[in-house]
Amino acid sequence: MVTLFGKRIRLFRPHTIWIRRVVQWFFFLLIALIVFNHSLVESGGGLPFLASASLHGVCPFGGVETLYTYLASGLFVQKIHDSSLVLAGIVLILSILFGPVFCGWVCPLGTVQEWVSKIGKKLFKRRFNHFVPTKLDNVLRYMRYVVLIWVLYVTATSGSLIFEAYDPYFALFNFWSTEVAWSALAILGVTLVLSVFVERPWCKYACPYGAVLGITNLFRVFSIKRAEATCKADGACSIMCPMNIPVDTVKTVRDHQCISCLECTSEAICPVAKTVLFTSGGVK
Repeated sequence: MVTLFGKRIRLFRPHTIWIRRVVQWFFFLLIALIVFNHSLVESGGGLPFLASASLHGVCPFGGVETLYTYLASGLFVQKIHDSSLVLAGIVLILSILFGPVFCGWVCPLGTVQEWVSKIGKKLFKRRFNHFVPTKLDNVLRYMRYVVLIWVLYVTATSGSLIFEAYDPYFALFNFWSTEVAWSALAILGVTLVLSVFVERPWCKYACPYGAVLGITNLFRVFSIKRAEATCKADGACSIMCPMNIPVDTVKTVRDHQCISCLECTSEAICPVAKTVLFTSGGVK
């Protein structure tokens, strides 16, 4: 349920955010098609209308990485395209409005982590996503900001795309290529293994772009809000949260880890209608 201009609009079927699954599949297949087609273009084939598209060209984080170099010299970091800067701007606007929807709805690496996590959910049931001690988890969640600072610093000072050698997203769609560094493949492998035990481990603890977008949770226009008057405090919303946010203890979710997946809302898991809402206004 989204409140827009004073009117509440139902976007999703009860008990499942089915449209999110459709969007995730769409972008995963789109990126896979772009990468595959780019390989064909390099060998003289491929689809003409996607000939100029590449993985670097459709990665919005590239726009963040090249921002300093672009402002300082008007040039882009090697391999980064101007489309990355445009996409970064679009994603930022969407995040200011709706939160990190890119993370929860679009990012193929996040989607793949969710797919692998289904194995862990079947194996460990309620134990899944609760293996990391709370105190340690609270510290590790800020590690992605350390990664972000490091990436921006080394990219700005070197003028090259250093992060590519460690990027599991790049490795995911180029694992067969000689362009992929062993370090990126290793990090991808560790991420997938950890996904059996922890929901979205890369997103939680290491993703530099998630760190950037996570900040918008502090001032986003549309937020996840809980109506305390009708809340049963049964913890269903918190249990379903892939990022382990205690939704049932706050009135408005402002946690920097929220990915706007909406799995905690009354349209998905909350048993009480109009209790956990995605809205720009207040709730009673």
